[in-house]
Amino acid sequence: MSHSHAHSHSHEELGHVVPESTFMKILGALLFLTVVTVLAAKVDMGKWNIVGALVIASIKATLVILVFMHGKYENKILWTYIVIPFVLLVIMIGGVFSDDTTRDHPVPFSVTNGGAAAPAAAPAHGSADHGHHH
Repeated sequence: MSHSHAHSHSHEELGHVVPESTFMKILGALLFLTVVTVLAAKVDMGKWNIVGALVIASIKATLVILVFMHGKYENKILWTYIVIPFVLLVIMIGGVFSDDTTRDHPVPFSVTNGGAAAPAAAPAHGSADHGHHH
């Protein structure tokens, strides 16, 4: 079976050709931001450590999407599918951390028994007959 085409493919669009220099600049930026991430992890900023790490990671992800995945040249419909998951992620992470200031952060176990967890509390009804009723 032969396939004949009525039109010529001589002007086929190859997509957007990004210069190699752009890829090298983005690579440099990603490596720089990786160093910033490692250095920031060594600084104790309390609750802001996670915020800083997420901001740096978001910048790196944006650079990868825009340049390496050619998102910079995509149409608005595809951008809807790119942006919506990020918005939902921000909402979910924001929801998790929104009540952090209202918590008292209890210690998970007692260290007074040499690191062993405290014994379980007795049953609330106080009977020692283990469920046998008379």
